[in-house]
Amino acid sequence: MLKYVNTGIVFQEIPDEVTLAVNLSGCPCRCPGCHSRYLWQDVGTPLTPMELERLVAGCAEGITCVCFMGGDAEPDYVNSLARYLRREHPGLKVGWYSGRQRVPQSVRKADFDYLKLGPYIAHLGCLKERTTNQRLYKRASGDSFTDITSRFWK
Repeated sequence: MLKYVNTGIVFQEIPDEVTLAVNLSGCPCRCPGCHSRYLWQDVGTPLTPMELERLVAGCAEGITCVCFMGGDAEPDYVNSLARYLRREHPGLKVGWYSGRQRVPQSVRKADFDYLKLGPYIAHLGCLKERTTNQRLYKRASGDSFTDITSRFWK
C-alpha cells in the first residue's frame, strides 16, 4: 500500500493549475542528488481512497488538480487512485510525477491529465533547465499527450 508523507497546495508543478501535491514515500528510483530523499523510506500514512477523499475535501474549493508526487513502487495503485478521482471528482485534473522513463503498460494514461517522466539527473537539471531529461506532458486526447516542458523555461 502506498503511503504519503505530506501534501501541499502548489502553483509551479502543473502550469495553470492550483494543485494539491501528494508526496508519496517508498520511492525505488533513489536518484543521486534527489531533493526529496525523505521520500525514499516506506513511511507515512496509507493513501487509501478514503484518505485521498479526506485530503481533497479539505481543500476542494481551492484546487483544480491533484498530483501524485512519486508512487513508482506501485504504479498500478497510483492509476487506481487516478480512476477514483476521475469518478468521484470529475472536475479535478489528475497528474503524476514519476521517476520512470516510460509509463508502465499496465497504467492507463488516459486516466491522467498530466504526466511528468524521467529520473532526476543532477548534471541535466530539473524541469526548469533547458538541458533536463525530464518531461511534463499534458493530455491532448485519449492516450495522446503533448510535451509542455518548455513552459518551465525562462
